[in-house]
Amino acid sequence: MIELGSEAFLMGTDDPDGFPADREGPVREVHVERFGIDPVAVTNEQFAAFVRATGHATAAERFGWSFVFAGLLPDDFPPTRAAAQAPWWRQVEGADWSHPEGPQSSLEGREDHPVVHVSWTDARSYCGWAGVRLPTEAEWEYAARGGLEQRRFPWGDELTPDGEHRCNIWQGTFPTHNTQADGWPGTAPAASFEPNGFGLHCTSGNVWEWCADWFHPDAPRGPGRAKAIRGGSYLCHESYCNRYRVAARSSNTADSSTGNMGFRVAADPA
Repeated sequence: MIELGSEAFLMGTDDPDGFPADREGPVREVHVERFGIDPVAVTNEQFAAFVRATGHATAAERFGWSFVFAGLLPDDFPPTRAAAQAPWWRQVEGADWSHPEGPQSSLEGREDHPVVHVSWTDARSYCGWAGVRLPTEAEWEYAARGGLEQRRFPWGDELTPDGEHRCNIWQGTFPTHNTQADGWPGTAPAASFEPNGFGLHCTSGNVWEWCADWFHPDAPRGPGRAKAIRGGSYLCHESYCNRYRVAARSSNTADSSTGNMGFRVAADPA
């Protein structure tokens, strides 16, 4: 793990391109105590070791299905139920962490990709087994910024400096055409792209990452309906969801799983 913290930083944003309803702002000074955080999200290989050791069945496995992005399904895939507000999400029977696009798919060649189709409760179970924990939102954002103050991305304010892709997000026209200019139609290996100033990879794009906090900003450790997720994913696009900015935030219920949600672990100092 990378050890960070014991200092203050400016958290949040007043970016006019942000989402005020997500309570990204106002910008405020937040102090984080020392903590450790992994440079990459938990991978399929790591999660597989957890399942082998514990026999853990994920929420998706217990429910019998999970949400898969329609563009990753084969053309001849049987019709499935779509999410009402986001029809590009399809309810796929048999989709889970080891079958990301359904029973016909596998993890072959994706052992070093972030695990997906894991709920917040699954992530917590992994943490209990591994002796770690999920980061708080403040820890996550501090680490994701990589030492840069109030920049939009972990590397600066420009999305593609000198035309170079620095993260795995959607290029083209969402949701119908992905040019894959960054090289990946879905998840990318967890250590893809250059790390930020603190040594963390993919804190923008690739997969959403669960945090410990409830989504409600006034009571992050108190009761709530949804847990915070940070970082955006390979499906984020400026036309509808530019939440790959480091200050952006979103949420999902603790038992939810999708093909673009994973997690990164943290720990208290020894």
